Amino acid sequence: MIIGLTGKNGAGKGAVAIFLKKRGFGCCSLSDVIRDEVAKRRKPLTRDSLFAAGNELRRKFGPGVLAERIISRLDFDKPYVIDSIRHPAETEVLRSAGPFVLLNVEAPAKVRFERLKKRRREQDPKTFQEFKQLEQAEGKSGVASDQQLEKTLKLADYTVRNSGTLRELHNEITRIVMAIARKKKRPDWDEYFMGIAKVVALRSNCVKRQVAAVLVKDRRIISTGYNGTPRGVLNCNEGGCPRCNQLTRSGAKLEECYCSHGEENAITQAAYHGVNIKDSTIYSTYSPCLLCTKMIINSGIKEVVFNEDYPLAEISVDLLREAGVEVRKIKVT
Repeated sequence: MIIGLTGKNGAGKGAVAIFLKKRGFGCCSLSDVIRDEVAKRRKPLTRDSLFAAGNELRRKFGPGVLAERIISRLDFDKPYVIDSIRHPAETEVLRSAGPFVLLNVEAPAKVRFERLKKRRREQDPKTFQEFKQLEQAEGKSGVASDQQLEKTLKLADYTVRNSGTLRELHNEITRIVMAIARKKKRPDWDEYFMGIAKVVALRSNCVKRQVAAVLVKDRRIISTGYNGTPRGVLNCNEGGCPRCNQLTRSGAKLEECYCSHGEENAITQAAYHGVNIKDSTIYSTYSPCLLCTKMIINSGIKEVVFNEDYPLAEISVDLLREAGVEVRKIKVT
């Protein structure tokens, strides 16, 4: 989960970021990229220098550059809150990176101005008139790549009104985070197990085709297997299988292939470790060959779910169904 923060000066984006950081979110800001650039140029970190450097980076490298650079710093195994989103292109880049929600934190102008006065930063405007002029300058620009805060605010998925107490703000953020969590799309069981099978296939050492199978019982993985040469034999991609290493035409000289198939290895691994696979489901990245089909039937597997068709699939599928084994094809990318 990535939560982006946008909003006008003094709205309370920093308070939201601190709250989420204390709840386990990684915390960063697109302004961090600009600060790094200004520091690299050995210029003072003022509001004007940051504003100018941000617009210069967008003009030179594209309006989404700050988001692109911040993404390279993220560890996608944990949630993040990202502050200071000020251009629609930054929102687009972050949405493309994964589950992303944009929060607009807002408060009345006079409330925001009073907050700026209390924090007493040297660069902050001293009068309400100066405050409004700064807001107008930062809100939009005639240069499309420059900061476009007003347009960004309109892209928000949620708006947080922060004109009350800090407790009220925290309660509202908690409500929104829980609403986001409830909307999260989880893979169904077929997508889940087939997705795991596709990862298992990455371990395959076969030169020609990477295939894997996962045996599941009571929604629990009991065995996995991927295609490759037998235990103790040189790996296929290291020269272990003469047929594969000669790139023999598909379907020819199958009797000379040293590689065991993914379904075969999943079944034999279960036998090797004494695991009962009767009435289980096998998820395979390809439909089984005829040999694996006979093993599936005789081992008592009750269902075959596959992602892609293997040559001679029709014969295997017909035999499985004749033996009373349920067969389903699903498409998981």
